Amino acid sequence: MSTHNPVQGVSNELLGEGVDVDALRAKYKAERDRRIRPDGAAQYQPATGSFGYYAVDPYTERADREPLTDAVEVLVIGGGFGGLVTGARLRQAGIEDIRMMDEAGDFGGTWYWNRYPGIRCDIESYVYLPLLEEVGGMPSERYAPGEEIRQHAVAIARTFDLYRDAVFHTRVTNLMWDEDAVEWVVETDRGDRMRARQVITSSGTLTQPKLPGIPGIDSFEGHTFHTSRWDYSYTGGDQFGNLNKLADKKVAVVGTGATGIQVIPMVARDAEQLLVFQRTPSSVDVRDNRPTDPEWAASLQPGWQQERMENFLAQVSGEPVEQDLIQDGWTSTAQLQRKVVSGAVDTSVSPEERERIDELVDFRKMNSIRARVDEVVKDPATAQLLKPWYRYMCKRPTFSDFYLEAFNRPNVTLVDTADFGGITRMTENSIVVGDAEYEVDCVIFATGFEVGVSGVTSGAMPVTGRGGRTLLEAWGRGPRTLHGFYSHGFPNLFHLGSLQNANSVNFVHILMEQANHIAAVITKGREVGADFIEPAAEAEDQWCRTIQELSPNNRKFQAECTPGYYNREGNPPPVSFSYGPGPVAFHRLLKKWRREEIQDVLAVKERQRA
Repeated sequence: MSTHNPVQGVSNELLGEGVDVDALRAKYKAERDRRIRPDGAAQYQPATGSFGYYAVDPYTERADREPLTDAVEVLVIGGGFGGLVTGARLRQAGIEDIRMMDEAGDFGGTWYWNRYPGIRCDIESYVYLPLLEEVGGMPSERYAPGEEIRQHAVAIARTFDLYRDAVFHTRVTNLMWDEDAVEWVVETDRGDRMRARQVITSSGTLTQPKLPGIPGIDSFEGHTFHTSRWDYSYTGGDQFGNLNKLADKKVAVVGTGATGIQVIPMVARDAEQLLVFQRTPSSVDVRDNRPTDPEWAASLQPGWQQERMENFLAQVSGEPVEQDLIQDGWTSTAQLQRKVVSGAVDTSVSPEERERIDELVDFRKMNSIRARVDEVVKDPATAQLLKPWYRYMCKRPTFSDFYLEAFNRPNVTLVDTADFGGITRMTENSIVVGDAEYEVDCVIFATGFEVGVSGVTSGAMPVTGRGGRTLLEAWGRGPRTLHGFYSHGFPNLFHLGSLQNANSVNFVHILMEQANHIAAVITKGREVGADFIEPAAEAEDQWCRTIQELSPNNRKFQAECTPGYYNREGNPPPVSFSYGPGPVAFHRLLKKWRREEIQDVLAVKERQRA
């Protein structure tokens, strides 16, 4: 069996050939220091208040309805892939009384909101899109376009009849446990006061757009919008381009992360002039997209997607596989992803030797990415600014066959803001960087989302459990759960997300496993007649200790990275809340727990625990 370790069979001498370790370390530190800001993550502002229009739904008209005062067996909060798969699994288990709820106007989650030109998944479609076999779908391309992904989300909802009792444009404003009725009272911003026996939150952590806190941003009199609320009425065109209304416009794109990489080539084709404002360049590797081969698709046997997903997850988690079924940019760099994703490590060498080898492999990979910039970008000065100087997993890697090429167009200008900590200020008609002023007609913010912030963790969705204790109070010193799903004192409340469980670059796979687990627990509870599902305080304590003991210690690595959302703009948290052995090991643990210990969270009212 092979783990596809890039250093297998390669001598350390050959590995280090041509790599000036000291020089690269110094360069990385210098480039990091140029970009560190004292305000850290506070440099961004949420799209609220005077910028609330950035969060308004531009795609679906809000329909009036009467407030709901009924009761359902299961309420699923969130209509992205996590909520959809959970709803699908519950429906497959025979549960009919399911209500789906989302702040958006339809299903799709991040793929509902993000419809910008050029949008695609960066994980292979065949492992990214969930329930392909159950729905009967097949992506048209290896990396499917955004609208196709959104339509797949709609197809899941239709296949499993999840539209039946769905409510959209609705946000939960309060969750309160009714001890006597053994159910949750759910209040919303639509005046609802409904009840639910079980509540599942899958509201996501990449839905609330954020904006840079640029001085004067509110004084700009031109047109502005966030990429997650793309204004096609202003640009013309659609996700595939033809932004014809930009033909006489000077356009600025602020941000060069995963979204900017996809947006910028599309805007470059059609705008009279495009100015790209960059603080930190992304690493941009080859994407190699292609149409799905119909003969290959026809040859697939039942169970093919689960096998492919597990193969991908195993590789990027450091687990052994016999064959790389994917063979893409992610699986070829699996060794380097452990710094963020965690997982199995090679214990045949000392930690010091393993770190030395990993660093050398990282340097060689990043050298090849920087060399590609020189090969593609014609202007040497621009090429130099586009080179990423940091470790591979300091920022989410990106893949594009069009991004670097866009800077060879005469109408595209790269404006580097690193020496000034970003854009200096904005005026009524321009963007200012240092002493240079750039007049523009339109500013497009490709500045991402508030990462790791959900309604539960932010307090935007207050939760009050048994005895009047709030969830934020219970989590005052950090999240307290069993396996990341439920907490003592908060019966029949389930969470999907990344806290106190496992993570991976293909987070949809993680959500699928979480949905499978939650559905299995709820189904078992129905079978045995449990009134509520809740972990004992002792089990919760033990899991918190397990996370503390096994969580990966990435703080030193993250602190040395260039600032970004992975390390909270250069200020990584002191502890991690992830299961250190990685997602494959975590999923094995959950399956064993369901076989042997699931009864421990099932209770009837007479056996309530203090």
